[in-house]
Amino acid sequence: MTNEKPLIRLIQERLDGNLQDLPVFHTVAVKLQQLLATRSFEIDDVIELISEDQSIAGRILKVANSSYYAGLTKIATIKDAIIRLGAQEIANMAMLASQFEFFKSSNDSLNRMMQGLWGHALACAVGAKWLTRKAGYPGMAAEAFMGGLMHDIGSLALLKILDDILRENVTTVHFSEHLVREIVDAMHEEVGYNLMKAWNFPDFYCEIAHSHHSEEFNHSNILLVSTRLSNLACKKLGRSMHPPEPGISIYSSQEAQILGMKEIALAELEIIIEDADGIAIE
Repeated sequence: MTNEKPLIRLIQERLDGNLQDLPVFHTVAVKLQQLLATRSFEIDDVIELISEDQSIAGRILKVANSSYYAGLTKIATIKDAIIRLGAQEIANMAMLASQFEFFKSSNDSLNRMMQGLWGHALACAVGAKWLTRKAGYPGMAAEAFMGGLMHDIGSLALLKILDDILRENVTTVHFSEHLVREIVDAMHEEVGYNLMKAWNFPDFYCEIAHSHHSEEFNHSNILLVSTRLSNLACKKLGRSMHPPEPGISIYSSQEAQILGMKEIALAELEIIIEDADGIAIE
């Protein structure tokens, strides 16, 4: 008789601990989001926070000068970046630049899945940002990018937990990609919601993490609707941990109807998502 714990119990034990201990967020990047959520801050407050980690400062400048964001002249300082692009965009860049480092594993199979998840998060973010602008909500574009980037944070947390379990050699269960996807698909929305709550993210981001697949969702939350539609397009195109599903009709989705998206606009969305690799991070 074996005393080995079931895999689900091993996962749950880690989820029952302090969720802030899971290696999925950079503290400075989270503090920036929390600062901006207060709506009462100065540019110097943002600069001071970013200055706590010079590696993030350098990566923010690299992202700001990538083909996705670049203007006519090069951005040389964080202050220049904030003035040109806005504090929310800079906070998003900090999250983007710091998140990339977490999507890695020494296990080849899990690493492939994490890299696929990173590509999905980035594509979904770019698509959600484009959708809010196209639908007539340009003031929500920066938040939509962040919502798309973070919507699957529960998936990353679960992959990190499975990575730890595998390295600790506490189970004989074979981590097939099918099994891992099954676990992630079943648990990631609740885990993501709890994780975002533990880190005190604004409620609208928590709702995105919780309801980006749910059959019942808040139709009035434009950030959620945009993320869901972008996510659906990513699923159709295979910009995810799963194979492409070309039979998906995004035009007939509730989300497309809510946002008033026509077929020609959705075709453009697919192109935007396919080309969502112009942000330099490494």
